[in-house]
Amino acid sequence: MLVIIGYIVVAASVFGGFALAGGHLGALLQPIELLMIAGGAGGAFFVGNNMKAIKATFKDLPTVFKGSKYNKATYMELMALMYELLGKVRKEGMMSIEGDVENPEESPIFSKYPMILGNHHVVEFMTDYLRIMVSGNLNAMEIENLMDVEIETHHHEAMLSSHIVAKVGDGMPAFGIVAAVMGVVHTMESVDIPPSELGILIAHALVGTFLGILLAYGFVGPLATLLEQKAEEGTKIYQTMKVVLLANLNGYAPAMAVEFGRKVLSSTERPGFIELEEHVKQKR
Repeated sequence: MLVIIGYIVVAASVFGGFALAGGHLGALLQPIELLMIAGGAGGAFFVGNNMKAIKATFKDLPTVFKGSKYNKATYMELMALMYELLGKVRKEGMMSIEGDVENPEESPIFSKYPMILGNHHVVEFMTDYLRIMVSGNLNAMEIENLMDVEIETHHHEAMLSSHIVAKVGDGMPAFGIVAAVMGVVHTMESVDIPPSELGILIAHALVGTFLGILLAYGFVGPLATLLEQKAEEGTKIYQTMKVVLLANLNGYAPAMAVEFGRKVLSSTERPGFIELEEHVKQKR
């Protein structure tokens, strides 16, 4: 929703300002110039990326019109789930969660937390390391290094689409110049026409530069920034699980391990200590 509002504000400010200054909006309506810029940028996008990157970009772009799924409620469910799992381990031993780890969809514990269970990647990360814990022979330092590598890989993949969109946006002013130059070439071919018509052709050529810059910094560039922010949000949940699991590996009680994880969260998503404690008790 904010993306649409932002686009409306950009368009209203730029085109409205032009109209208020006495300009004629019809002069900016140049579909051929737009075709050159958008087509050139789109072609360069396909040339410069492999199929994996292209699919990732098309998959991530629709998410910019949705709110973040990593909100306070999600993290409270995550903390409650991990507290319950680690509490079961503390009371009944590591082997007691083997069934929950192997089949989380059928686990009575995981089923209490649909927001977490619905996120395949989060469940996979958690169960993979719980499975390692069940297997025994643990070295906390080695597990931490492995977690860091996996989180870094996930973050790199999540950032891929933002980098690609940013590069497309960076190239649009250049394609705008290309469109403008093509317009100037066309104008120079028509120097024998009356000055009034020649001025129109020059104006049309300049629209190419204008559109390239506007699309780059008013429409495409902000999308890259938003995709980057979403990637950062998506990485935070893995860092939280890492801290909780490592705290448990180092001998801390489930309540304290969850508190370690709570401290990792950003202030906008972090629940209060009492708030989280009451939520955990309610879920149990």
